[in-house]
Amino acid sequence: MSEETHATPELRAPVFSQGRAEVGTVELPAAIFAEPLRRGLLADVVRMQTASRRAGTASTKTRGEVRGGGKKPWKQKGTGRARAGSIRSPLWPGGATIFGPRPRSYAYGMPKQARRTALRSMLAQKLREQRLTIVDRIELPEIKTRHFLGVLRALGVSDSVLVVIDDANPRVELASRNLPNVKVLRVAGLNVYDLLRYHHLILTQAALTAIAQRVAA
Repeated sequence: MSEETHATPELRAPVFSQGRAEVGTVELPAAIFAEPLRRGLLADVVRMQTASRRAGTASTKTRGEVRGGGKKPWKQKGTGRARAGSIRSPLWPGGATIFGPRPRSYAYGMPKQARRTALRSMLAQKLREQRLTIVDRIELPEIKTRHFLGVLRALGVSDSVLVVIDDANPRVELASRNLPNVKVLRVAGLNVYDLLRYHHLILTQAALTAIAQRVAA
């Protein structure tokens, strides 16, 4: 008995020039852009990312680190007071802290496949919400913020935007760094947190190809 095969519907999207002229279409990998929205998994990945960014520098002093308190404040017996061995006891004001926070790392990991699934889920959601624009390339004549802003205006992007490029592009990366609602990432740095944080997503064609190689199931 032969097994039935179900064809995945083809997904296509227009490709624009940086001047908003449509220059063709591109087939979107269904393995990525047909992924359903997975809210629980997205929350887990964001929690993991933000945990790794915690400084973890909170610190208190243990009994061995508090200065002073080397001399017994009074003799053991005969005073009518409770026995005491040090004025730096955790029971005393100015004393040490019991089980207080110590410098530590809050970072932890998640399975690679779970992280890839979360990325696919967010990329597919951008497409469903019509907040994904694919351009053939982004080229600037010089490192000027106004040139980069001109590209965004031509593409009709006025809100916060994440721009993903395939490899290093100093002109684009430097020209965008003064814009508070814009972030340029290389494909290697693409992550769920930034996809959620920025309203619109712009991908170059080369970046789309590299993403397909990175996160496809």
